[in-house]
Amino acid sequence: MFLLLKEAHEDFLTFENLVQDNNAIVYEREYRQGVCIKEKMRNYAELSHNTKQPNKFHSKGAKKCSCASIFRGDDSYCLMLNLQLGIRYTVGKITPVPNRDVRPSDFGDRARIIMFFPRKGSQFTPPHKSVDFYWKDYCPMVFRDLRELFKLDAAEYMMSICGDDGLRELLSPGKSGSIFYLSHDDKFIIKTLKKAELKVLLKMLPNYHNHVKQYENTLITKFFGLHQIKLKCRRKVRFMVMENMFCTELRVHSRYNLKGSTQGRCTPNEKIRENTTLKDCDLLYEFHMDKSLREYLFNQLSLDSHFLKAQGIIDYSLLLGVHFIAPHQVNGLLEPPDAIPNRENTPDVCGVTSEGECLIPQKGLRLVVHEPNFVDTAPGPHIRGSAMKVRSLGDKEVDLILPSCERLRVQLGVNMPAQAYPKQENEADSVEVEPFEVSDVVLYMGIIDILQKYNVKKRAEHAYKSVKFNPSKISVVNPWFYAERFIDFLQQKVFPEQSTTSS
Repeated sequence: MFLLLKEAHEDFLTFENLVQDNNAIVYEREYRQGVCIKEKMRNYAELSHNTKQPNKFHSKGAKKCSCASIFRGDDSYCLMLNLQLGIRYTVGKITPVPNRDVRPSDFGDRARIIMFFPRKGSQFTPPHKSVDFYWKDYCPMVFRDLRELFKLDAAEYMMSICGDDGLRELLSPGKSGSIFYLSHDDKFIIKTLKKAELKVLLKMLPNYHNHVKQYENTLITKFFGLHQIKLKCRRKVRFMVMENMFCTELRVHSRYNLKGSTQGRCTPNEKIRENTTLKDCDLLYEFHMDKSLREYLFNQLSLDSHFLKAQGIIDYSLLLGVHFIAPHQVNGLLEPPDAIPNRENTPDVCGVTSEGECLIPQKGLRLVVHEPNFVDTAPGPHIRGSAMKVRSLGDKEVDLILPSCERLRVQLGVNMPAQAYPKQENEADSVEVEPFEVSDVVLYMGIIDILQKYNVKKRAEHAYKSVKFNPSKISVVNPWFYAERFIDFLQQKVFPEQSTTSS
């Protein structure tokens, strides 16, 4: 023990003598959500000068009252329990009903089930430990049909949400002040809605139903239920059940909420945590993927954005999750030249070997012909439609093989392989070294926040912000321009077309 303390003391004295020299070189590394993104060489004097920042306190004033601030503690627990009781009752009531086509009368505010849940129970409801409440289930036959379209079993749906393990409350990731619950198996997210959002969803529901029925690979959020709870002497609380797009065995290292606008779309560094959802200006990478996968992606994005444009919807975004393959990519940067394999056995520019096997990218991810016996093909809330096909493999469905030999089914928005290239930044005051020039990544994505109409309030906000800022850079614009800018941003800044000269 004494020897260890002596060695540590000598190391500290050595470091102290080193930093007394203002010309000493210091390596400054920047990490974002566990990934090293930048390394700079500075001298000690410059570093110590830059780190001296004034300590300021800014009062932000009173916060607006939100649903999350009203229901806390025991009230939040009662909401979770009431939600489970209501969903168990509704799903159990409509499941035995014989299957039939959805009718026009199944849509709208009048298509609902209303039930009173007294604490002591009744002829139709069981006793419970919560408070008395009224339950309303909107369009139950429509959402039953949607769950069947999404190949979701009613029993599994009830077990995920209404099981003994319960729900977990999440911190609100946005400015809406909504309450978020996550099912115990991470498959479903339950979010509180405003009254205006409820009206938009009910009005849009017939067209939404037709859209997801026609396009099984749609990237638009999947909705599984729409409910309302009314407590005595309390306001009404509206919920919607939707998919968790990041329900995956792989860890999602980075999350991005991408709208295509740049004004106010930057997250302060002091607010970035491990699970922080970053914004457009925080994106440090552009992602290159197989040409066939990119075509499938933008074909569907165009269809989905056209649908939202026709509904007069704005403020939607692409929720993008990135899983970095590590530490495999470091070895490729550190290998000596004589360790590089023969060019004849390596893939060409398109990533195809002589055996016809497609490698996306060239460092560790492989695309191979789909084998149903080797991957989990069971449907779930995060599985979207059919498997993807790649031309380089004979236009056949493909699976993704990770460096760990794990095999995943590739679908649109799920388990999509790509390469992350860091965006170039020009800084004249220091020399930058990029430790991870190219990273192998697996992507998860979907379109969220589709319940904001371009109404009178948003038109007034657009007029006000257009005076202060560049009208083309702000988030609030008309639906036609919003959809066009959204697609252009993704095509040019996020998933650019890979040049034929890149290797």
